[in-house]
Amino acid sequence: MKLSKQHSMYESDHTLFIKELKAKNPAIEAGQQQGRALLWDRPPISLDEQERQLKSAVKQQAYVYQNKL
Repeated sequence: MKLSKQHSMYESDHTLFIKELKAKNPAIEAGQQQGRALLWDRPPISLDEQERQLKSAVKQQAYVYQNKL
């Protein structure tokens, strides 16, 4: 669906706010990338390390809230 020329230059209030915020503080994007790297961009784990982690995992019982008597 193609928009008319009248609407092709439209920018929402949210978009304008974000553009203005980034223009005032250009370090925001670098901070976002650092935060993403902290949580998501992790180095790959070797196969030996993966195997060690799988072997050391504690098995969980079927119903976790029931104590074994």
